[in-house]
Amino acid sequence: MERIKIAEGLEFSRLVYGMWRLGDDSDTSTAHVEAKIEACLAQGITTFDQADIYGGYAGEGILGQALKANPALRDRMEIVSKCDIVAPVGRYADAAVKHYDTSSAHITRSVETSLMEMGIDHIDLLLIHRPDPLMDHVETGAALDALVAAGKVRAVGVSNFRPWDWELLQSGMKTPLATNQIEISLSEITPFTNGDLAFHQRQGHPLMAWSPLGGGGLMTGRGQLAERLDEIAAAQGVDRAAVAIAFLLRHPARILPVLGTNNLARIKQASDALKVELDRPTWFKLYEAALGREVA
Repeated sequence: MERIKIAEGLEFSRLVYGMWRLGDDSDTSTAHVEAKIEACLAQGITTFDQADIYGGYAGEGILGQALKANPALRDRMEIVSKCDIVAPVGRYADAAVKHYDTSSAHITRSVETSLMEMGIDHIDLLLIHRPDPLMDHVETGAALDALVAAGKVRAVGVSNFRPWDWELLQSGMKTPLATNQIEISLSEITPFTNGDLAFHQRQGHPLMAWSPLGGGGLMTGRGQLAERLDEIAAAQGVDRAAVAIAFLLRHPARILPVLGTNNLARIKQASDALKVELDRPTWFKLYEAALGREVA
């Protein structure tokens, strides 16, 4: 599988396995989690996306159980995690209101907790999960720089940031921000025209795409877009998911789709997207259907 340089000395698999719903699975046993990881690794998917808040702050611990049971897995993986969302559940059940916290103390404490929950000594990529209206970019930047210097994270980036949010945080840092994880799919195509993709493409930042299947809606939807997905899928011997992911892979911005299914069979088919060939007219047929009109 193609690998993408994220930072100096750090590469990710082109497809990323997202663990957002890991704690929602009916089976969160160590054996089942390990089976998901092995199914990914067998295809060359070596990058795994976590966040402290996933599963009500329980997702990292579920992953950690598998890594502690089979420590050899860690050396075959790159682990992404995120922090700064404080929601009144789990360890933050006493929080008065859902909010963001990009203070140095919170970021450092969150990373220490994530390392303990997963039973690892470093996070390969740490992302600030959401833009914080109260962010002191100098304080936040210094905290992220310190974590890199301490070897607790190898690289840092952001999630859901707009270009101006990125530039503000970067101005307070020595470490280059590595990536931005944003929502991009045939269900959410605004980044293609609102400047988000253009900003990062111009600067050579690889992007990560969360919810690349529109929260599963692209798999179950009807209408013109569904018909075009099915037409291409049938012609190339894959399913809708593979075509929808291939739509993102075709873009020159080096998008890394984050795939979040809990279905083991679907996980084993994730790399089918790499087999799909979309020429320019076919790509635009999908784009036109997502727009609901022909391009101007």
